Amino acid sequence: MINLVLFGPPGAGKGTQSEKLIQKYGFVHISTGDLFRWHTKNDTPLGKRVKEIMNSGALVPDEITIAMLKEELDKNPQAKGFLFDGFPRTVPQAEALDKFMQANNTAIHYVIALEVTEEEVRNRIAKRRTIENRVDDEEEKLNKRITEYFTKTIHVLPYYKNQRRLNTVHGIGDIGEIFNNIATIIDKK
Repeated sequence: MINLVLFGPPGAGKGTQSEKLIQKYGFVHISTGDLFRWHTKNDTPLGKRVKEIMNSGALVPDEITIAMLKEELDKNPQAKGFLFDGFPRTVPQAEALDKFMQANNTAIHYVIALEVTEEEVRNRIAKRRTIENRVDDEEEKLNKRITEYFTKTIHVLPYYKNQRRLNTVHGIGDIGEIFNNIATIIDKK
């Protein structure tokens, strides 16, 4: 089993690269954003709480996120591996994920950070906003998410770097080339 975290700011290409990684490696994709959207769309009890929090532009509390992740892992006991997208966002979340994975006799093997400038992120999301019309891409909410990433979430990277699990990939350019760079990291270990 191979488990990895795909890391990067909103609009870095995590969703696009996740699709390609799932196709090649058979990972079960766990996107906290997708989970939040599913729970809110289906008006689950967790979804009602998440909707209120997301509408304010704030991050969903760890206990709600971890409950959703646990539910997804439990649904897939025969998985070849898991690809985490959008989680962890804080060092306490990274520590909680490590403990959770350890309790399930596995670990996070790779952390791959897509390096993308804030300017590029804003350009990509502006384009995505016109195509997908996602609620979380509205200007005010987007500003909060980008600020949150570049002032708080980015501090998770040293946690993984100190454990020698962090790999960085330049996230601007040809999608296929970016994917090949990610696959090279996974394949050589």
